[in-house]
Amino acid sequence: MLRELRIENLLLIERAELRLADGFNVITGETGAGKTVLAHSLDLLMGGRARPQVVRPGASEAWVEGAFDIPPGFREDDELSELIERLPEGAEELVLGRRVSASGRTTAFVGGRAASAGDLKLLAPRLLAFYGQHEHRKLLLSSAQLEILDGFAGDAHLAKRDRYRRAHAEVREAQRELDELRARDGGRERDLDLLRFELSEIEAIGPDEAEEAELLTERGRLGHAEALRNSAAGALASLAGADEDGGGAAAALAQGEEALAESAGVDPDLDGIGERAAALAVEAVDLGAELRGYLDRIEADPARLAAIEERLDDVDRLKRKHGGSVTAVLEHAQRCREQIESLDGAEERSAELHARLSEAEAGRAKVAAELSASRKRAAGRFEKKVAAELEQLAMPGAKLEVVLEPSPGGFASSGAEAVNFMIATNPGIEPAPLRDAASGGELSRVMLALTRLGAAGGAATVCFDEIDAGVGGRAARTVGERLRGLGEGRQVIAITHLPQVASLASGHFRIAKELQGGEATASVTWVEGDELVAEITRMLGAESGDAAASRHAEELLAAA
Repeated sequence: MLRELRIENLLLIERAELRLADGFNVITGETGAGKTVLAHSLDLLMGGRARPQVVRPGASEAWVEGAFDIPPGFREDDELSELIERLPEGAEELVLGRRVSASGRTTAFVGGRAASAGDLKLLAPRLLAFYGQHEHRKLLLSSAQLEILDGFAGDAHLAKRDRYRRAHAEVREAQRELDELRARDGGRERDLDLLRFELSEIEAIGPDEAEEAELLTERGRLGHAEALRNSAAGALASLAGADEDGGGAAAALAQGEEALAESAGVDPDLDGIGERAAALAVEAVDLGAELRGYLDRIEADPARLAAIEERLDDVDRLKRKHGGSVTAVLEHAQRCREQIESLDGAEERSAELHARLSEAEAGRAKVAAELSASRKRAAGRFEKKVAAELEQLAMPGAKLEVVLEPSPGGFASSGAEAVNFMIATNPGIEPAPLRDAASGGELSRVMLALTRLGAAGGAATVCFDEIDAGVGGRAARTVGERLRGLGEGRQVIAITHLPQVASLASGHFRIAKELQGGEATASVTWVEGDELVAEITRMLGAESGDAAASRHAEELLAAA
């Protein structure tokens, strides 16, 4: 539901904040006071165009913001997935905003983040349905009319529609896979040749991460063999002497160990030092042996080095082509194998998909026929119910015809047919499409008749502008009762000039225009108690001091 509507610098309104109630809300005011400004503010939230010179004179921009409850199932709507991702986790409120600059440029916001007018057009109808003389006319869309008829037809019919949608989705998926296969067939042989070449090249070289690491180490050793030999020889000479005649560090450590051994057992501290000296002497001997072994192994081998360089060049060439690492090369090889297998089995897969598509199309056609028959049965009952409702809404003799025609292009996501509501607003005239035959007030009353039948669509808030145009007397009371009854299941907002309608509301806002310094300003206030009586009195056409009119206003409110 629409919890708050905030407006700044929009036409006559400098600043207004409406905290709307559950159920039935009305907005009233003198002609020209600015009631249409509120209608336009809702239109802006629904992605509509900004009217020329909509920004209040002297202001740099106008701003409209609406805070809505997030309805059940909203986050599961696949069509809204990208917009829903912008909402904080666990958020229970969705704020839509629209800014209009003095130059006419507009900016949209969803959940405090920048969006487009198209985003609002996608989002807002899930939250708000608006029907009026100059605003969104969702009812005029064939898709919306079909939704209304399906909703009226009942749960069993909706179950058929769900079955049809699943069947239609299965057809589309099979067709998509077949189209992809056909698109690949055009370059199938070329793709196979390339995949087989790349796979054979990888398999011929057979890269391996462990081998690459070993080769890199060996290349480093062979490439610096002379320097490594000189280093090892110098270290060995330091340990064992230049001619390995017993001189050097190893011999000195051995002599030190012998000297300490002569006093072993006298002083524990010196004994400890002697043990360390003995260990170092042994370590020096071992280190010398390792250096001799290393010198025996290390030697320049140009042929081996060249072979290693060639092998690493082959591996590097594959890495440059297929991802930069041996792991990426091996993963590419696996993808090649899978794609080769897929392309090799394309003919068999094509036959399978053709059979699957034919079966899915037959299943869809069967369910579509059942759905069409159900719609035709519901259409007759629907026409009679709507005519009875319109009779009560000051449209005597009006009738609605439901015309079901084959859907353009064959099967659509909604079924095999499109719907067009034809209406004759007065007896003796030929029915014409609703978009051509109904005025703003008539359109709103038709929508009210449909919502009374439980077919208002998914929006939790419904707003009517000019719904009581041309209505008076007992019919006005009936319109008000219908709106109040509708408000028992959802939030209803009506911009009205009829006291019979306004007296039935659970929430009442008054918009008033006043002059300040030669400048017109409109204010919006919540009215209740004596102020509410005064507003109903004004709507009755009486002065505030008219006692009889005030009693009549009180009677209207009491009767509600």
